[in-house]
Amino acid sequence: MNNSNSKKAISVLSGGLDSTVATSLLADEYEIHAITFDYGQRSAKMEIKSSKAICQKLGLKHSVIELPWLALLGGSALTSQETVPELEMNQLDDKEICEETAQKVWVPGRNVVFTSIASSFAEAEGAKKIIVGWDLEEAATFPDNSKKFLDAFNKLLKVGSMDDVQIEAPLIQMNKKEIVKMGEKIGSPMNISYSCYMGENKHCGSCESCMRRKRAFEFAGVQDQTHYYK
Repeated sequence: MNNSNSKKAISVLSGGLDSTVATSLLADEYEIHAITFDYGQRSAKMEIKSSKAICQKLGLKHSVIELPWLALLGGSALTSQETVPELEMNQLDDKEICEETAQKVWVPGRNVVFTSIASSFAEAEGAKKIIVGWDLEEAATFPDNSKKFLDAFNKLLKVGSMDDVQIEAPLIQMNKKEIVKMGEKIGSPMNISYSCYMGENKHCGSCESCMRRKRAFEFAGVQDQTHYYK
């Protein structure tokens, strides 16, 4: 346990749109140590590349945490050779379709593991906050992005931590369009964020993550400046 009074935070940074904006939003408020997880996902190389670039841009400390065992559990198209589902833009609000695709890309216990590890970093470094990019839109099909999950984990930390560590999810009530608008307003480096499930050098443009990103920028009326698109 570190009793330093400096205002520190740990960011769980995937290099994606949401975690990039969430981290940018609080970058002036905290001394942030961003951690990115390599758990054998297809997009690990690009997520790490993007996260490093974002941290360099924002002047943050960055570490990569390897969790190879998480991929060995199986059950997800993100960590196996199973086909990653593709969606059309008009299917993004179809709850049944999105629940089906969510099941295929679900990584067992991912945010439980990530947030637990982040809490260890927080205690060790005297950080009072863990920054995450959980949002309202993804919470519709991914329960570990929800306000209910956030509140439950914060209750757990009150019991299980010897420090006053809490998760801060500044985007928890926002959809992707609102996140893009916020990112544009604060000058977040969204242009170097990476959102694709496939992990190629360029966004595939057809997986659910790519489609949600495309729609968000379109609905927000903001041009996506990323060079990761084909």
